[in-house]
Amino acid sequence: MKPVILLVGRLPGVDETVARELQDLPVEWLGAHDRAEVERQLDTEPAIACVVMGAGLDDRVRGELIGVIASKRPDITIHLKDRASGPGGMASFVRRVVTAEVLR
Repeated sequence: MKPVILLVGRLPGVDETVARELQDLPVEWLGAHDRAEVERQLDTEPAIACVVMGAGLDDRVRGELIGVIASKRPDITIHLKDRASGPGGMASFVRRVVTAEVLR
């Protein structure tokens, strides 16, 4: 069974774009774009290994989502992408996180 990575981002295609760019990694990708989707994914997918959150979300929203994730699934790590690298930096950030935290 492949580990599952939950990608949380503002743009609806972020999970598809990252999954396409990182298809060489032996993981399964899930996406979420708001609190309801994050909660649904956490409630229905027990194999989530970590969460990677994009920088396009407002800080208040990111903070709220961190609280939701930590309360529902304290067993998984949460990784926040920086804003300085822009949207183009998401795939490389996710690759580093998954390689270091999930596939090591």
